[in-house]
Amino acid sequence: MARPTLVRTLEQAAAFVERAGIALVYSNADLVLPSLWEAVAGPRPVDWAVRDETGAFVAFTQEMDRVWRWKDELPERGLVCAGRHVGRSGHATLVAPSVLGSLYALTGRRGHPEDFRDEDGLAPLEWEVAEAVLEAGPATGPAIRKLLGTSDRKAVDRAIGVLQRRLVLTNAGVAEQQQGWPAIRVDILPRRWKASLRGLPAPEDSRRQLAQAVLGSAGELTAADLAAIFSWRRGDAAAVLHELADAGLATARDEDDIRVWSPTPPSAAGRGRNAARSRRGPIARGSPSSR
Repeated sequence: MARPTLVRTLEQAAAFVERAGIALVYSNADLVLPSLWEAVAGPRPVDWAVRDETGAFVAFTQEMDRVWRWKDELPERGLVCAGRHVGRSGHATLVAPSVLGSLYALTGRRGHPEDFRDEDGLAPLEWEVAEAVLEAGPATGPAIRKLLGTSDRKAVDRAIGVLQRRLVLTNAGVAEQQQGWPAIRVDILPRRWKASLRGLPAPEDSRRQLAQAVLGSAGELTAADLAAIFSWRRGDAAAVLHELADAGLATARDEDDIRVWSPTPPSAAGRGRNAARSRRGPIARGSPSSR
């Protein structure tokens, strides 16, 4: 079997995310998603540092240097949406623009910069952080604290994390600081990605697209795997996978009483879709289903 071609340029990294639909920056055993690290370094543990004979840090490894730079350059250049957007705890995620609308549609919001104001359950500080970024534009954590007149770094960082998981905020590159690492700038997601949020799909269509993207990149998964990524109920995840199977796009098998799903090969998928259409009968010209 031929070894996969490793990603070596920023453009290749963007193409990798577009093929995957959704990817992590670094691999995580709890989420069955591909990672930029694996695309750059291959299937091996993260090796991030070159050290001297005393064990002191000298530099990033070549692979980590690429991943570290690209995770910020991709969103800064508008190639990929990036932030802590999936998983219950919010993992560093890269989302293809072609998939972003489906992910955002599940928030129930319209895709306008100010529509977080209709979001239920935001804490006062979370609302204040979002308002500050809406008014000031892309801002780092230190800049947001200054705007709010607070020195509570942990509280503001927590609020930013919640707003990223809710797809209110997203990464917008980095800003250099006088000391330490560059600071990540965040922006209002529907403002930064307005073009990708036009004509948001219906929630049921969104779930199918997201499930199909994850299934295609993972190769196989369970309903629990799918639920963990998007914080869905397991029964809802299973229902979406059954819908893909009914459309001829997924195949299920049982392993130790656990149902495992895999993508249907393209030729078989075509036969499955034709069979599904024949069971439904012809679609009348001009009917809603034909448009």
